[in-house]
Parts: sequence; structure tokens; C-alpha cells
Amino acid sequence: MASLVFSPSSSSSVLVSRSSRSRGCFFVSNESRLRISFPNVVRCDLVEPLKYFNGKPGIPVHNGQSVPSFLSSIQPESTINRSDTRLRIFSGTANPSLSQEIACNMGLELGKIKIKRFADGEIYVQLQESVRGCDVFLIQPTSPPANENLMELLIMVDACRRASAKNITAVIPYFGYARADRKTQGRESIAAKLVANLITEAGANRVLACDLHSGQSMGYFDIPVDHVYGQPVILDYLASKTICSDDLVVVSPDVGGVARARAFAKKLSDAPLAIVDKRRHGHNVAEVMNLIGDVRGKVAVMVDDMIDTAGTITKGAELLHQEGAREVYACSTHAVFSPPAIERLSSGLFQEVIITNTIPVMEKNYFPQLTVLSVANLLGETIWRVHDDCSGTYEPFTSLGID
Repeated sequence: MASLVFSPSSSSSVLVSRSSRSRGCFFVSNESRLRISFPNVVRCDLVEPLKYFNGKPGIPVHNGQSVPSFLSSIQPESTINRSDTRLRIFSGTANPSLSQEIACNMGLELGKIKIKRFADGEIYVQLQESVRGCDVFLIQPTSPPANENLMELLIMVDACRRASAKNITAVIPYFGYARADRKTQGRESIAAKLVANLITEAGANRVLACDLHSGQSMGYFDIPVDHVYGQPVILDYLASKTICSDDLVVVSPDVGGVARARAFAKKLSDAPLAIVDKRRHGHNVAEVMNLIGDVRGKVAVMVDDMIDTAGTITKGAELLHQEGAREVYACSTHAVFSPPAIERLSSGLFQEVIITNTIPVMEKNYFPQLTVLSVANLLGETIWRVHDDCSGTYEPFTSLGID
């Protein structure tokens, strides 16, 4: 029986949490013996949770067993100066665990910053160390609560600008308001452009984002945007399993995600593609109408950039089962998980739900089918290249998906 052609250069990858059960024709290969397995999905707490002060990272830096295979072939020490004291990384309160992991993988300490809320809800930010003349990276996804986290990011940028930072890069693993990127009806706002203007006017010199909802969002910024993709992290995880390539089909949950699904399918032995046709009657409300492609007897892998209320992806999964799909897997970079997403995803439609940690998942939202992968190495490597003016246009860096 033919097996998956795509194979990473190393057998190891960073796995925050995962389901340990093997299902169907998927099973963990011998290459993944170095992975840490858990009897159930758990949250990885690197150090004590941050509140308002960032501390020192508490896990080892790069080693051969903690770096995903798409990064393992890189020899950063021989190409990039990683002892530069002019690099500063600060974390907001939206996803401190990811920030700590990024800094740790880079061999750096998080900068000291004080962030607190006043009684009336106003946000106070003070840098606890000098950043004069430094290259500053502020890690803050604008995940729910989007307005709170966005305002915190803007104030952090303003604080760095007023502290005479040389360059300020807003590292936004999840860019909120990205779906409001065009006018679908009259008298609507384009909030993505407005948020881009706010970040620029606050004083940011550059933006580093992961898996934007649509590529045109990069054009809304009047400053450089580095757009990285979480796809290699998910592909590396799928490559750790033996998959019957003849039984595999990649499914786009809507017409707008066809380009993303096609690129994903190309990496998976050029797997066939299927498309779910849907009719949306309102925000966060979707109705599946038709399926383009053949999924009968296949293992369907649904690919999307985010899962919000999970209405689109669950209705698509129902249709795939009706059309004879043997198993359905859901892969997404951003896990927004607005209610009732958890109830829908844990209803038994999916064999496994694979996401990344661009948005922190609350402990109460974990369920047995959930697997969370880390993008810390990907973002950390990108930060080094931005700082050292390196590019991802030559081997072996092309696998990172850095524009």
C-alpha cells in the first residue's frame, strides 16, 4: 500500500498537547519515539503563569529533540549572530505562555514590563528596563477579548516609541478583525484597515503576523509585514503518522479557502482536493449546500485558517460523513473557540482536531480529540531573521513559509 511521500528532515517536533489514541489507518510511526505522550490532552505550563510581570524562561533552549523537523536542518549559529544585546522581546497579557516559549527557544529572556488595569478598566503600561536604540519585538495576539488585547498592544507600542526604541515590531500571532477585510454590503466598515492604521499610527515600524485570514490584509499596512504560515507545523505533525496516500483527500470548508487547501494538499503527496459549497445567511451562521469532489471511503482532512464557532467546519464534516467519508480530521492554525464551538467539535464528528497555540486554549475547553501544536520555533526563527535582516528565500529556509 502506498504511504505518504512527504517526510520531514527530522523525526522530532514540539508538541504542546495531543491525543494519544491512534485511529483508523493513522498510527504513530517509529520516527516519533522521541515524542512525549500523555494519556489525555493537557496544557503545557512552561513556568509559573504570568500576571503583570514577565519573568525568566525556565526550559532549555534549542536541542535536537525539541525543534520541529522543518527547522532541524537549519544551523542558525553559523549564519546568524545570536548574542546581540540590542534585541528585546516583551510579552503582553494575551498569550504569555507562547511568549515565554519563543524567548526560551531563542535563548533570550523576556523583557521586564508592567501591565495593569485601573479600576475603571484603563490600561497602564511601563517598561521596566531601557530599550533606547534597541530592536523591540512585542508579542501580543489580538484574540478574545479582541478590543482589550488590541488596546494593550497599542499602548505597549506607544510606550516603546516614547522610550526611544530604534525599531518596534508588533508580533501578532492572531490578527483580530482580519475577517472584516472588505465590504460585502453597503454602509459597512473595513475594520481590518482601521486596525492596521491604528497599529501604524501608534508607532510600530513592522508587523509579524501568522496566517492572516486573507492575503490582501497585508496591503492595509503602510509598514512592512512579515507573513508566516502555521502550515509547516501541522504538516510536520501529520508526517509523523503513516497515512495511506490513496485514501487521503484534503477538503476546503468553503470556496474562499481553496487556495489554502490546494497548497496543503500539494504537500501531502499531491492529494486530491474537495470543496464544500456553503451559503451564509448571517454572521457566524453557515449552511452547507453541496460537495465538489469525491470523499467516499476516504480520510478527509479539512483545512482552515481559524475555527470560531465551528459552524462552518462541523456542517462540512456532517456533509462529508453523509457522502461516505471514513474519517474526518480538522486542521486549523487559530483556535478562537467561541461558544458553542467546543460542543460542536467534541460531538464525535471528528477523529482529531489539530490546532496551534497562536491563541491560548483555556483548560476547560480541552477535549479528548484536541491536539495543540506549538508555533514558538517558527516565530522565534522569524524574529531572528527580521532582526538580522535575513531572508527565507533560499534553502534550507524555504520550508518555513516566510514571505
